[in-house]
Amino acid sequence: MYTWSTEQVDPRDRFDYWREVRAKGLFGVTAELEPEHRRDFFGEFSLRQLGDAGLVELRASPYRVERRAGDIADARSDSLCIYQQLGGGGWFGGARLDEFAVRDGMFATSYSDLPYRTAPLRDDGFHLRIIKIPVANIVPPGAELGEFVPRPVQDETALRPLLESCFRDLVEGHDATAADTAPMVQALAHIALIERGVMRPKSRLAQQALRSAHLSLARRLIRRHLSNAALTPTLIAGLLGISVRHLHILFEETEMSFSETVTALRLAQSRRLLREQSGQTIAEVAFACGFESLATFYRLFNASESMTPGDYRARVA
Repeated sequence: MYTWSTEQVDPRDRFDYWREVRAKGLFGVTAELEPEHRRDFFGEFSLRQLGDAGLVELRASPYRVERRAGDIADARSDSLCIYQQLGGGGWFGGARLDEFAVRDGMFATSYSDLPYRTAPLRDDGFHLRIIKIPVANIVPPGAELGEFVPRPVQDETALRPLLESCFRDLVEGHDATAADTAPMVQALAHIALIERGVMRPKSRLAQQALRSAHLSLARRLIRRHLSNAALTPTLIAGLLGISVRHLHILFEETEMSFSETVTALRLAQSRRLLREQSGQTIAEVAFACGFESLATFYRLFNASESMTPGDYRARVA
């Protein structure tokens, strides 16, 4: 991961350096800020490769950004951009798009090589993540992104939690290889294209993306309800809005079934608690991880680790 901040630059030169080297050179945009505020400017970003895609996290004090025709000509990106606003909020506008605001937690999508203007909503600046995905190999034949101007992802759409789950998988996968991230990058891109009406939901690629996204969200929901001994396929399928049969089919295409996934996650959680929560009894650990009985926990733990939970705790203490 590459990280940089204006702390590495003399305060008198921070905004000018950010504008000329980082904004133009790295992001391909024009940055503007009144001269009297430039000395107090602060900006930082990180860049992590996700195979051919890139994840940028950006935090800065307030300034205005514009991607103009000249910027596009000088720094073409030809990428699908998926934004997550983490703090501060931002206003978007431009000649070809309706004005809108993106506030904390919201997502937006756009094609990189279309003009826009944006500015922070608050005086404390902004904080956001952007995943940039090269268009090559993700846009279906015949599809056009000429009208893919910045637009927020609507909270009420059923695709929003699927897009968020894929996005979070990529953000959290610090140790993932390019081969591991490539399918999720493609699924994220295709969910965004479905949401914008560029890809037909019934197409083969769309159905593949929806399966990947549903599986991602299913695993996230399992982790969220792991301590619930009544965690069942019916519960997770209901939260996903799919049938139990559909849920089982999702897991059949992976290395572990639904029940095997739940057990593996519960055992992983129990190992963590045994290492980190020395004040918890073995029984408390078992029930905190959702095992229905102490006997079941001992049997499954011993089968997995070839030792009892107590022996494991003693070994890792």
